[in-house]
Amino acid sequence: MTAGTTSPGISRRTFLGAVLGTGVAIPLLAGCGPLMPMSSTRGSISVHTQLSGAVSGAQVFSDVVAAYSRAHDRPVALLKNGSDLPIVFETSSLAGKEADIAMVNLQGRTLSWTRLGATIPVEKLLDEWGLRDKIIPEALEEWTDEDGHLRAFPFTRTNWPVSFNTGLLEEAGVGIPTTSDELIAVADALRSKGIGPVTVGGSDWSGQKMFLQILQGFLTRDEATTAFSTGKLSEIPGAIAGVEHFVELRDAGVFVDNVQGYTSDSELTQFNTRKAAIVPAMSSALSLVPAERAAEVTVGGWPVPSRGGVVAHPTVIQSYNGHGIWISANGAEKLDLLKPFIQNLYTPEVTSEFILGSGRDMSRITDVVSEDFPLVAQASQLTTSQVTPVMLPDLLIPDAVFEPMIRATAMAYGNASAEQIIDRFEKAYDAA
Repeated sequence: MTAGTTSPGISRRTFLGAVLGTGVAIPLLAGCGPLMPMSSTRGSISVHTQLSGAVSGAQVFSDVVAAYSRAHDRPVALLKNGSDLPIVFETSSLAGKEADIAMVNLQGRTLSWTRLGATIPVEKLLDEWGLRDKIIPEALEEWTDEDGHLRAFPFTRTNWPVSFNTGLLEEAGVGIPTTSDELIAVADALRSKGIGPVTVGGSDWSGQKMFLQILQGFLTRDEATTAFSTGKLSEIPGAIAGVEHFVELRDAGVFVDNVQGYTSDSELTQFNTRKAAIVPAMSSALSLVPAERAAEVTVGGWPVPSRGGVVAHPTVIQSYNGHGIWISANGAEKLDLLKPFIQNLYTPEVTSEFILGSGRDMSRITDVVSEDFPLVAQASQLTTSQVTPVMLPDLLIPDAVFEPMIRATAMAYGNASAEQIIDRFEKAYDAA
């Protein structure tokens, strides 16, 4: 298969029939007409992006696109969606009205887009457009599928450290914990001062990530790959130990009260208002921490298990599966227009705008660090002598498992036993 073509025998309709399933496309399809009002304008480009609203980097992206449009006298239409972008993109593709470019994360349903022909592989364009040497090699590796095809151009990336409010820790007379025993002691000290310990979105994806990160304290990378791709925790001793360790931390009061009801938004609000001292949050969220709060925060990793763990240092989730630049079937028909637009997104100037103006971590090779986003800068400068990187499981978890798994991890933040958590976790995979 070459750039600009779709897989033999795979049409948009076949693709969407396989991915969306009966009954999903029809109600959304009614909104496809006005999705791209400029897509038929001669010489125009249409971009469907998750960089919108209050998302870190959204305003920078809009400004960059507007500047490009003015400089080249070329209309660029922006369609903006959040977590529902993948299904909106797929539905508009059914009508042949999808945007030329989709900017969305590599996870869940997007994992199959290139294989099924909804988007084109871009490994040849990577070299033809002179972008290979500009992108971090590990990012290219992560975005390459099992058939050797580069699904999209990696753009933003993910760094998911743990932030500690040292001001609150000092009020409780404790320091930053690096082991689980220290973490339990710190939680007790914080509670004695009326301060919440660890806050996390126990009811959503942020709590899910925390749960899976804790498990990885007991799993080798190969074991973690097996655990998250198959869901068979009961067959992996390290996974069982990880769940038991999670329950130990939970029952010791490490997490704030009623954590199972929190979301990724409310965890950050609680941390920013000094109601909790510790939060695991991705760097794009840390860019939203106000300056007065950031001034008393130190960024590090999740404490290592005091007994039985396999990690050398506190852990940080790191991944390159942030937003990628995907080229659709429609976009494949206008590569001459997309080439300069995408090349512009990888210029040093644009990369610097994202880092300096929004604190985003980028997949482009750069030495630029933002003083205006100190927590993001701290996170980007953590070394393997300080933290142990662990995987973001999203590239392994089947799409149909995501929501059932979140329900399972939400239960885990309640009062379920290790056995009940494992059973519910495995049933999420069985149901899918």
